[in-house]
Amino acid sequence: MWLTGPAQTGRAAVVVVALLAVSGCGAIKTAAIKSVADTLSTGSGDVFTRDDDPRLVRDAVPFGLKTFESLLESVPRYLPLLTATCANFTQYAYAFIQADIDALDPSNYETITATEERALKLHLRARGYCMRALEERRSGTVRALRVDPDHALRWAKASDVPLLYWAGASWGSAVSLGLDKPDLVADVPVVRALMARALQLDGSFNAGAIHAAMITLDSRVEWGGSTALARTHFARAVELSKGLDPGPYVTLATSVAKPERNRAEFVELLEKALTIKPIDNPSNQLVILITQQRARRLLERVDDFFPSTDSRRLE
Repeated sequence: MWLTGPAQTGRAAVVVVALLAVSGCGAIKTAAIKSVADTLSTGSGDVFTRDDDPRLVRDAVPFGLKTFESLLESVPRYLPLLTATCANFTQYAYAFIQADIDALDPSNYETITATEERALKLHLRARGYCMRALEERRSGTVRALRVDPDHALRWAKASDVPLLYWAGASWGSAVSLGLDKPDLVADVPVVRALMARALQLDGSFNAGAIHAAMITLDSRVEWGGSTALARTHFARAVELSKGLDPGPYVTLATSVAKPERNRAEFVELLEKALTIKPIDNPSNQLVILITQQRARRLLERVDDFFPSTDSRRLE
């Protein structure tokens, strides 16, 4: 799982209010839009993330996403708004589209493929906004990332961590859904560079969100990782979130325990995720509820993932 910690989609509500307030004047003033964008990108709004009704939020978020894009029509180069738009599209794609795949009948190939393709398109859409933001921050960055990812982000500062994280999250999510697309898989070093630089600048960002993302990235040996590194990131993510985020548990279960054919650990991690009480982290309870919903779906399919004919680690 790439996305953990407080989401920012709730801030779309602030944008909507501002848009309605100024539209009656005949035009959206640039200064007003930038002021709203600053609130979106730096404010502490958690209108959506403290909600306890994922279905309600799922229905409401698309309007907010289109509002973001409408505002960008007026200020297309405004970095805070580009970053916020990237973040919100990434989270919507993961939490409400990609997560649906777990509930689908594994034999329903056509529906699964269509859902994966839609999630991929949304992640690429999100990535596009983050790429624009990176270029606004430092011209030539996207090209430099593809040519020399290890040195392309030396200019970045701690204040750039949100942009680096969401760029890596959207790009990495697209890669994970496009493993049959060589042009996307070739960008793995770019994703690692974005996350590595963000981790270097602020490893505690968003209560361990970067470490949680690195669980997935480092679980694949072919991407330069190892299960040992993935487990190290898991431990740090749990520590930084004070054990109040089910995300790291679900991610370790799907990224490490499942590929290792370790049914016992897979079940244990998912059951642990379900013991976390959303009310103990009220500003983030929507994310917790969505993640726990996924954990339940995965537990329901445990026999599909670990057939009885597989004698390895069934204890």
